[in-house]
Amino acid sequence: QVQLVESGGGLVQAGGSLRLSCAASGRTFRTYAMGWFRQTPGKEREFVAAISWNGDNTYYADTVKGRFTISRDNAKNTVYLQANSLKPEDTAVYYCAGDPDYYTLVRGTTGAVHYWGQGTHVTVSS
Repeated sequence: QVQLVESGGGLVQAGGSLRLSCAASGRTFRTYAMGWFRQTPGKEREFVAAISWNGDNTYYADTVKGRFTISRDNAKNTVYLQANSLKPEDTAVYYCAGDPDYYTLVRGTTGAVHYWGQGTHVTVSS
C-alpha cells in the first residue's frame, strides 16, 4: 500500500515558478514509477510528467516540455515537479500518481493507475 501526499501548490504570477512535492509512504515507493497529472473543472485528468522507478527515464506532455522537470529522491520517498515559466493555462489541481508500470503513466491511462494523491491547487494569474 502506498499513500501519496502532495504539497507546494499556490498562487503565482505568470512567468513564475513553483515546486510541487509528493511524499509517499511505504517501502514499495522506490519500485514504483511516479507521475504528475492535472485537472481543471469539467475536463478529464491529463498527463503532465512521469519518471521511472530509478529516475533514468522521464517523459513529458508537449504542453509542459521544456518548462517542467520531474525528479525523485528515493531515499526521501519523494517525487518533485519543478514548474517554471508558468502560464495561466497551467492553472489546475495537480495530482501525484504512482504505478508499478511506467508506461501506464506515460500513456495517461488514469483508470489503471494504482495510487493517487489528494491533489494540490496551482493558480497562475495573468
